[in-house]
Amino acid sequence: MDVHVPRAITEGLRLRSIDVLTAHEDGARRLTDAELLDRAGALGRVLFTRDADLLAEATQRQRAGRSFAGLVYAHQLQVTIGQCVHDLELIAVAADLADLAGRVEYLPLR
Repeated sequence: MDVHVPRAITEGLRLRSIDVLTAHEDGARRLTDAELLDRAGALGRVLFTRDADLLAEATQRQRAGRSFAGLVYAHQLQVTIGQCVHDLELIAVAADLADLAGRVEYLPLR
């Protein structure tokens, strides 16, 4: 979880037994967007964010052909906390890390 993710999303996922690690818990809250995306990859985790700047970093990497573990993005004003929890749970249960490598997934899922 990026530092901009509301605690309610993290807690909602944990209540559903989804393994979640926040940037704060990892000691990575002061990393730049690029460093945070690299850190998630080093940990073998897909990163969730509601930060458009981090989305831009992932998009730039896609265009340049640079690898990253994957990013899930939800706009702060257009996707509710409940919808984020629901969709992130689906991704966590159904997706394989390799399926998300180098990809940006947008919430809400359709």
